[in-house]
Amino acid sequence: MSDRLDTLLIGIDAACQPVFDRLSETDSIPHLESLIEEGVSAPLESQIPPWTPSAWPSMYTGVNPGKHGVYGFIDFEGYDWSVVTANHVREHALWRLLDEHDRSSVIVNVPVTAPPDDIDGAIVPGFIGPENPSTQPKGLLEEIREAIGEYRVYPNYSRGDDRYSDVEKMEEYCTLARMRGEAFRYLVGEYEPDFGFVQFQKTDTVFHEFEGDSAKVRQIYEATDEEIGRILEECDPKRVFVASDHGIGPYENYEFRINEYLRREGYVEATTGGKGMPSWNPIRDQLREGSEETNWEPDRIERLAAVAAKIGITPSRAVGVLDRIGLGSLARRYAPSGVTRTGSQQVDFPASRAYMRARTELGVRINLAGRDPEGVVPPEEYETVRADLIERLQGIDTPDGDPVFGEVVPREEYFWGPYTDNAVDVLTIPNDFEQFLSAQLRTELFGPPTEPWNHKLDGLFVAAGEGIDIDGDLSDAHLFDVAPTVCSAMGVPYSDRMDGRALPVVGDVGASEYPAYAGSSTDETEDERVEDRLSDLGYLE
Repeated sequence: MSDRLDTLLIGIDAACQPVFDRLSETDSIPHLESLIEEGVSAPLESQIPPWTPSAWPSMYTGVNPGKHGVYGFIDFEGYDWSVVTANHVREHALWRLLDEHDRSSVIVNVPVTAPPDDIDGAIVPGFIGPENPSTQPKGLLEEIREAIGEYRVYPNYSRGDDRYSDVEKMEEYCTLARMRGEAFRYLVGEYEPDFGFVQFQKTDTVFHEFEGDSAKVRQIYEATDEEIGRILEECDPKRVFVASDHGIGPYENYEFRINEYLRREGYVEATTGGKGMPSWNPIRDQLREGSEETNWEPDRIERLAAVAAKIGITPSRAVGVLDRIGLGSLARRYAPSGVTRTGSQQVDFPASRAYMRARTELGVRINLAGRDPEGVVPPEEYETVRADLIERLQGIDTPDGDPVFGEVVPREEYFWGPYTDNAVDVLTIPNDFEQFLSAQLRTELFGPPTEPWNHKLDGLFVAAGEGIDIDGDLSDAHLFDVAPTVCSAMGVPYSDRMDGRALPVVGDVGASEYPAYAGSSTDETEDERVEDRLSDLGYLE
């Protein structure tokens, strides 16, 4: 067998044509530009919702979230929640299908792959896994560090840490890109796989953390492109695909607070205390103290803050109250975000008729009797309530008179499969993805966007190399098409459960029936090892 890599998939989070156009003006991405010039490229339509933890699984399984089961950063058990892991992805990844046909793989830094599959080859999980994830095979991370030196999944600082200058933070961004490239090249040399998949994440984070600062965007893309150039030279793949999970761009209009609107319309009830809105921020705080949980419960200090709020003391005054009883210093050190969360008004999920659980789900969940633990909407009223929500939300305009939503539709418009019932009931898709949605309760319905740069629907797809038809029509390329396209390029039938199709840049090998997904192929789980650095992207409120 040839030791030349057959097929390479390069994942670049948030890559899109508008970003590439600006980078091309400064000749910042010469290797990516060469792939585009030698091959074929087009926008790659993302899914709904177009966010990392749901979109990457959709890309590598070829199915919509209703089939694989992951809709966002958070998985819900009734009204409780925890951060998602690969165990929540309930469909086979493309490398599992390749494994069925004796094709080996090396997978580095792909989001939502911890714990990893047991395959012929190597897997080093990326974003949303822990800092020191289990690998396939076990012990691989130690081997990588011995071979190339330091390797980290996350940066050595948390977002918002003012002990590091912007220069130091960007140096860390570039270091992480280098680590991805070095680890991937090392593993390809060791395992001589048929398929390789390496992902670069900080090309997305830079927009969230630094609000699209052009110099910083250019710096991380230059570092990423340099690593891509080295991979192309050393691994010499026969064919290359580049794909992103979504695009990115400015949000120049408003932030709309859906739960505040629903409260005014009589759907949402509010409370103080408890866990508050789903988020991984409190998980981050407790993990800094050595905890290894993926969920969170308020501690004594945070519950005291909630009691203070219930008697009329605002979150900003809560720490002062704790000062008077001798706990203020502890509150400041250990629970500043928890104090704010428990002391602020929150959605009372069991008492509400409908609400937004998390903003990245892009929708409203009905508190349905018989489905949700304390559901208050009778099943016979479900369609009436859903129709009412759709009508109300469709009619909302910004203060400038523009529609807030491009679409307000039943979930069936975008989700189908065995896990559809885990989704929101009504999808609320921002108009041109220029309105920022918030799940928080606030005094005003509208305000400036919490994040002035965020996700857009169109990412990017590139194909180049042997067997690629550069005249192939990519005008309607979709995220779900990536997995069947890679399979076909390698002469392997894709799953008949996939929602995508082989793009016409390769010969369509066709679909085949594969065994139903039966759970993780590894015994060890990482459910209790999510690190505090997961807050780097700051997607959740």
